[in-house]
Amino acid sequence: MFQKDLLQGKRILITGGGTGLGKATAQRFLELGAEVYICGRRQEILAAAEQELRERTGGKIHSRPCDVRDAAAVEEMIEIVWAEGPLDVLMNNAAGNFLARTEELSLGAFQSVIGIVLMGTLHTTMGCGRRWLAAGRGGVVLNVTTTYTTTGSAYVVPSAVAKAGMQALTRSLAVEWGDRGIRMNAIAPGPIPTEGAFSRLLPRPELEEAAKKRNPLGRFGTMEEFANLAAFLVSDGAGYVNGEVVTMDGGEWLQGAGEFTALGRELTEKEWEMMRPKKIVPKA
Repeated sequence: MFQKDLLQGKRILITGGGTGLGKATAQRFLELGAEVYICGRRQEILAAAEQELRERTGGKIHSRPCDVRDAAAVEEMIEIVWAEGPLDVLMNNAAGNFLARTEELSLGAFQSVIGIVLMGTLHTTMGCGRRWLAAGRGGVVLNVTTTYTTTGSAYVVPSAVAKAGMQALTRSLAVEWGDRGIRMNAIAPGPIPTEGAFSRLLPRPELEEAAKKRNPLGRFGTMEEFANLAAFLVSDGAGYVNGEVVTMDGGEWLQGAGEFTALGRELTEKEWEMMRPKKIVPKA
């Protein structure tokens, strides 16, 4: 589908790049010639992903542990990366989400999700954006949002709030920075099975089947499809695409967004108890 050298010479940072969509996209970028940096909170998972991707692709892959909620840590990481050469692309993929009845959530639960999704995106975007602007360089930012940013969704309220802010940031900076060569776009994926995250949001097999039946295509998306879309949007071939949020959900959004609204009413009390988020202590 793509030329092998589509991303040749591009230096790309992917947050949350050690697992799921981030890891799958890192692999696709490497296959297309990019040099890729992945970051995340868990060093052992990052190291394993780095080794696996290097063996699979033979590409240039680096990993940097970093909690994107920590502005100082993000700045330090970007400074280390930039010392080896400026980045061309930033993909904000790091996320946190859980299915929960909103009245049962602590303030810490909100802070955790908003800290990762919205503030983490702001920290990395400003770190790269300021450097691009100061050097008079162009750049590309690709944010991973969701299909319920405009409608909201019951039972995933912290995520809906954070992703809506991320989408507003995408469109706002697309206008403010576009005339200086910085493109801002986003992908709003529907349900795509990934390790860990998907099982937490759809705890029973029959709920997965019900979700598929609600989709006009009758299936979930794949990580490969997501990675291909991401590769196109960050490539020079999409150079006139700016400020766009591309929905990738098989048409599910068109027949009713807020995919977790109906799901939440299907869960038993025992399942709600199993999925209750652990107490989160905000960082000082």
